[in-house]
Amino acid sequence: MPTFEQHCQESQRLFGSPFEAVHRWLDEFAGKPPYGFRHRRVRHHEAGIRQAMELFGPEAGPVARQHIIADLKTEGWTEKDHFPQDEQDYVRMGLF
Repeated sequence: MPTFEQHCQESQRLFGSPFEAVHRWLDEFAGKPPYGFRHRRVRHHEAGIRQAMELFGPEAGPVARQHIIADLKTEGWTEKDHFPQDEQDYVRMGLF
């Protein structure tokens, strides 16, 4: 799983800014009950990207998507696979 620092470094490289607030928001529930490492089900999907854009502006969309893709790849997901649409879809895909 990429660390906060790795997510920020990748954003700096790809988007010209580390976007710390976006990465903190996406991983806000990491390690916290009742989610623990299953926190990704909360915001790591298309609905989460839309929420990030509402909170942080349109430039947050590609940043959030890249963060999510990097995390999904650690679970064996590939870009040929279906991208989760919301929390229920994420769980149905067995990614929780």
